[in-house]
Amino acid sequence: MTTVTSLVGEKPVVIFSKSTCCLSHSVASLIRSFGANPIVYDLDKIENGSQIEGELLQMGIKPSVPAVFIGQQFRGGSKKIMSLHVRNELVPMLKDAGAIWI
Repeated sequence: MTTVTSLVGEKPVVIFSKSTCCLSHSVASLIRSFGANPIVYDLDKIENGSQIEGELLQMGIKPSVPAVFIGQQFRGGSKKIMSLHVRNELVPMLKDAGAIWI
């Protein structure tokens, strides 16, 4: 089992980020604004961050951050998450994943 797979199984919403990435911060703030509590892994601050970033790149996730997983599935980076929000698809996705209830 890969590190990414095990980490995304821990919570309904997992975001792989870097502390210097403003788009990562914006995506996490957007998701929190709906009442969800995502777990955010800042790859530049955790011990095995470069290994995780390598796994994300091997999965075809480019750029590697932000990488948003909702319901244990990769849902996209900042553009895709913003697009889901504009199309009113983000909140139902968060509800289906059990990240929010209302």
